Amino acid sequence: MIRILSFCAALLWAAGASAQQGARISRTEALPYDLRHRAEARDRAASGHIIGFRPATTLAAEGPLSAVMEQQIEIPYVWTDGCVYLHIENAPAAYALWVNDRKAAEVDDPLTPAEFDLSPFIRQGVNDFKLLLFGDRNRLGFADPVRRKEFEGSCLYYQNKRSIRDFEIALVPDSLGRNFAMLDLKIVAQNMFNYDETVEVGYDIYSPQGKLLEFDIREVSVPGRSTDTVRFLPFIYHAYENKWEPSAKNPPLYKVMLFTRRDGTYKEYMPLKIGFGKAEFADGKFTRFGKALDLKTVRYNAAADAKTTAAQLQALRKQGCNTLAPDYPQPEWFYSLCDELGLQVIDRANIHAPEQRDNRRVGGTPSNDPALADEYLERVKAMYYRSRNHTCVIAYALSGEAGNGYCLYKAYQWLKAADPSRPVICPDADGEWNSDL
Repeated sequence: MIRILSFCAALLWAAGASAQQGARISRTEALPYDLRHRAEARDRAASGHIIGFRPATTLAAEGPLSAVMEQQIEIPYVWTDGCVYLHIENAPAAYALWVNDRKAAEVDDPLTPAEFDLSPFIRQGVNDFKLLLFGDRNRLGFADPVRRKEFEGSCLYYQNKRSIRDFEIALVPDSLGRNFAMLDLKIVAQNMFNYDETVEVGYDIYSPQGKLLEFDIREVSVPGRSTDTVRFLPFIYHAYENKWEPSAKNPPLYKVMLFTRRDGTYKEYMPLKIGFGKAEFADGKFTRFGKALDLKTVRYNAAADAKTTAAQLQALRKQGCNTLAPDYPQPEWFYSLCDELGLQVIDRANIHAPEQRDNRRVGGTPSNDPALADEYLERVKAMYYRSRNHTCVIAYALSGEAGNGYCLYKAYQWLKAADPSRPVICPDADGEWNSDL
C-alpha cells in the first residue's frame, strides 16, 4: 500500500504541472473494422481491430486526486507494428492518462470524447493503463450533465501504418443548379512509415433503397510520417428523390463505406450514413434547397441510453420541435438518431463559466484569460471533430453562458477557418464580431 501511495503521489506531482496535449489528437470519430460485414453491423466485439476500454478503480482518495483507475490490456503482436489509438468518453472526471508508467496526456473536459495516439507508448504483451481522476477541475464545464455508464463507448483500436487518418463528407446539391447531387468526400491518407509509401483509399455509396451508386479507389504516394488528401467528387443522380429535410417522416440516408486496400486485400472499413442536402445561412436566415427554414428550437441533452433518447426525440418531433440545442457534445449515437429522425442540431462546446461573465477585464472572466486559450480551443476542436460529418448539424455554439473575450475570439477564428459554411454562435457576444447570429 505504501508503494502504491508513493507512486500515486509521484503521478500527482507530475500531473500537477500545466495541462499538456501529449498524445491527444484531433480527428473524426470513426472506428476502423477488419471485415465489411462487421463494419456494417458495427460489431465492435468481433472486430480484430477494437478492444474495449473499461478501467476499474484501484484507489479512492480525497483531495485533488479523487481516484486512480486502471486496466491491463494484452496487445496483439501485429498491433505493435501499426498505429494504436485510444478513444475515451464518459469519463467520470477530469483525468491524466498514463500508459506503462509514462504520462500520455491530461484532459480537463470529461464530457467531450477524446482521441489519443498511443503508438509510441505501446509494447507487445500486457500494457498498463492508468487514469488519475481529478475532482476539482470543473471551472469551465457544464455543471449538471446527464450521467451515463462510465466509459461507455471507450475503446482501444488499431490501424495499419498505411490507413485512413481522417475524412470529411457531404452530399450536396450541384453548385450549378443541375438536378443531381455531388458527393464531396475528402479522405486523409496516412503513411506512418519513415519512407515514402503508396496508400490505396476508396469508397462506395448506396442509395437509401440499397442500390450501389458509385465505387472508386485510388492510389496516392505519401511521404514518410505524413498525410495526403484524396478528394472524390462523383455525381449522384436522382438524389432529389431522396432529399433529407427536417421534420420529414422518414428522412432518407445514403450508406457510405470507406476502405483501404493493399496488394488486392482490403485492410480496414469505416461505415457512414449521410443525408442529401445542406443547410445554408445567409442574410440572417437558414435555408435548405432554397427554402427558408423555420427553426423550432428546444434545449435538449441526450438521456442515459439511446432507446430512451429515441423515444424522447420522437415526442419532441410530435410537439413541433425540429432543432435541438444541447449544452455540451453528445454521444455519437445521438447525432445518428437526429440524422435518422430529421432533427437539426446546433452543437455546443463544453464551455460554461457564468461567474463574472460581465467582467471584461483581462482575467476577469475565464473567457478573457489568455492563459486558458488553449483549453478553450481544445474543447471547440473536440466538439467540431465529433459531429462535423453529421447531416443534422447546422451550426455550432462556442459556449453556454461564459461572457466573451480573447479565448472565444480565438475559438471563433479557428472554427470559421475550419468550417466556413456553418454559422458560429457566441451566446454572450453582445454585439461583438465573433458571432454570426
